[in-house]
Amino acid sequence: LKRVLNLLMSKKRIIVVSPGRGTYTRETSGYLKSCNALAKYHISWMDEMRLKKGYKTLTELDNSIFKTNIHMRGENASTLIYGCSISDFLSIDQSKYQIVGVAGNSMGWYTALALSGAVTIENGYRIIHQMGAMMEKEIIGGQIIYPFMNKDWSLDKLKKIEILKKIEEVSAHVSINLGGYLVIGGSQNSLNKLLKALPKIEKFPFQIPFHAAFHTPLMKEVSKRAFKQISVSFFNKPKIPLIDGRGHIWSPFSTNEKELQDYTLEDQVLNTFDFTRTLEVALKEYCPDHIVLLGPGNTLGGSIGQIMIKNDWLKINSKDSFIKFQKKDPYLISMGEPSQRSYLF
Repeated sequence: LKRVLNLLMSKKRIIVVSPGRGTYTRETSGYLKSCNALAKYHISWMDEMRLKKGYKTLTELDNSIFKTNIHMRGENASTLIYGCSISDFLSIDQSKYQIVGVAGNSMGWYTALALSGAVTIENGYRIIHQMGAMMEKEIIGGQIIYPFMNKDWSLDKLKKIEILKKIEEVSAHVSINLGGYLVIGGSQNSLNKLLKALPKIEKFPFQIPFHAAFHTPLMKEVSKRAFKQISVSFFNKPKIPLIDGRGHIWSPFSTNEKELQDYTLEDQVLNTFDFTRTLEVALKEYCPDHIVLLGPGNTLGGSIGQIMIKNDWLKINSKDSFIKFQKKDPYLISMGEPSQRSYLF
């Protein structure tokens, strides 16, 4: 027992975060080429499943020239990102790191289910494929991303209130609370009005290509169809604590599988995904030595920094102090960043 306790105490405690849609880009092409043998086994299985359904394999997509109208489509992007995140997760040296919790942003919630053991890697793929391909023929609504932070990454509450008023005026919805950004979902008519109403800030407001109105009431039919295709038998009690888009923790001891199915296929599909709250709970409940952000890419890194600033975590209170902290001894380890990736091996 003493040897086991000493081993656990010597490990660094980490929270693992999986990214959502929009993270596989031209810059991340070829991401799967460096995956280890175990990851290759799972990727090969996913490739077989895709071939049987008449889709290009993840390997083929990853090796081909990036094209927005191919790689960012739901039926391709979702499982491609899933494959990259699973590959990264399986490369973490768990003799050095103790994973004390897992979380994900938006689509990353489905990945987090698999990382925690709440579903198998195979069933995680099936869930992501079903949800990602649900609007293959017709995308319902869309999403806009817009900042409400200042240049130093401090969050501007008054600016957020003004944005929320404009969202309500056009009958749109807050889809994701994402650090210093709001992701806004709605019908294309609502988004068109909002694109004109929101003041221009650099490239924002920006409509995200091939994204539907995820996490809004517009997804009601998608949710109904999901229950017909994804049964409660897919779900288990997680082996690692799982933090959802409300900040609720699904424990290995108390999770009810039916409730987990309901949250996954209804609650988070139709309601705001509060990633800010997710990460705040992860930090304050588990006080990890590091946050590990899985790839592909590092687009979620800024939002995580903004949430740390909001909470004055480790006395990080500005963009400048976050960058300095990261250069000295990265608290946020992004596996999509080659310079940080080696920390996990």
